[in-house]
Amino acid sequence: MNDKTLAVFTPTYNRAYIIGKLYKSLLAQTSEDFCWIVVDDGSSDNTEQLIASFISEDRIPIRYIKQENGGKQRAHNTGVDACDNELFFCVDSDDALVPTAVEDVLSLWQRVKARDDVAGIIAMRGHSEAKPMGTWIPENLDYTTMWDLYYRHHHRGDTALVYRTDILRKYPYIVEPGEKFIGETYVYHQIDQSYRLAVLHKVIWICEYLPDGYTKHVRKITRENPRSYMRLKRSYIDYSDTFALKAENTILYLVGAYFAGCFGEALKGLPNRALSLLCAPVALLLAKTEFQR
Repeated sequence: MNDKTLAVFTPTYNRAYIIGKLYKSLLAQTSEDFCWIVVDDGSSDNTEQLIASFISEDRIPIRYIKQENGGKQRAHNTGVDACDNELFFCVDSDDALVPTAVEDVLSLWQRVKARDDVAGIIAMRGHSEAKPMGTWIPENLDYTTMWDLYYRHHHRGDTALVYRTDILRKYPYIVEPGEKFIGETYVYHQIDQSYRLAVLHKVIWICEYLPDGYTKHVRKITRENPRSYMRLKRSYIDYSDTFALKAENTILYLVGAYFAGCFGEALKGLPNRALSLLCAPVALLLAKTEFQR
């Protein structure tokens, strides 16, 4: 499959009931310059048999990998390791791509790939091609980092991200032992320190949040993966360039520490002692109220 420029990567867990929607959208692509890598994160349903049936149709090149359940980010690491294509596009198993998604991504990529500071392409997810999930990316923005898009340009909404595979190899997800999740921005913001993304001003990914998805259970995921959450928010503290952001992320870091059972130790380990003491009561309040929902 290494003759294809783009790998569409899908981590999946017990989504046999809906992954066919994504498959149908891949069959409908106007460009054939892609393959599909599916990492099955220990599904107990009939995902394996279903993907085998897709492979037997021989409509698009598909690579299927099954591993023990370890969470989306470990599946992502597996997908990157298995990918020998130039570009890597992670698309969730409950969503679909618009018919021109691959064509539009590759068209822009041909125009920007020679730039050493460009790590990939950022586009939008939407309820439809005409309705993004949140705001449109500002029209005058041709290049941006993820951090700047959300914290400098105040974008609100979900994005579709395509990265150079060789860059992703340098930034694997680190999920703490005994846990299964860390926020995806853990990797994206590391890449932001050295690279930018070219902006594709289109909705290329049609998205719907399901009851069994991560987005519906953010607080529960924090409680169950507190040390990974601390790792994520500790990096945010380092990247924050305003007092308000440093305070917000210090609070959230300490929320994670509360659930990890190391609140006092974490408090002492933060670089700004005065800010930490100021944020501690708020973190405890949130941990005992909002994050219990």
